[in-house]
Amino acid sequence: MGSSEAGTSSGSEYQVFLSFRGPDTRDGFTDFLYHSLTDAGICVFRDDEELSIGERIDGALPRAIDNSGIYIPIFSRTYASSQWCLRELAQIVENASKSSGHKEILPIFFDVEPNDVKLKTPLYRDAILNLEREKKLSTEQVDSWREALKEVDAIKGWEVKKYKG
Repeated sequence: MGSSEAGTSSGSEYQVFLSFRGPDTRDGFTDFLYHSLTDAGICVFRDDEELSIGERIDGALPRAIDNSGIYIPIFSRTYASSQWCLRELAQIVENASKSSGHKEILPIFFDVEPNDVKLKTPLYRDAILNLEREKKLSTEQVDSWREALKEVDAIKGWEVKKYKG
């Protein structure tokens, strides 16, 4: 093992990485999912639990994504209006595609339809256009987000509304 970086424990590796939009799901669905997984003994990365005060997000999140085996993006109403969420997703898709099947993406559709994530409806499509205009982002970066969304949507995921309780 190599030397550990500041802010992480030596050999730190996560079984699951949760990607979610905090205001939409942090205090409800994501919190319940996180505690259910950790209670089952699964090592889960969730940004508000795993980042130390003062730790740089732009270094810690990519490292946690690299060191995770299962990715659970929780697509909610405003997921695509967060460039952080979209950056995470693009890195998740890249890591999963490079891993030759050793990493899995298990999408959850929370209060959105798969067609929203496929950019077939205005919900995510307009959110990304707004980010592109407001933040003056490069076409290359925005296209990588669109491709990541389409690729993840090709994976059979869970639609929360189909399950009761």
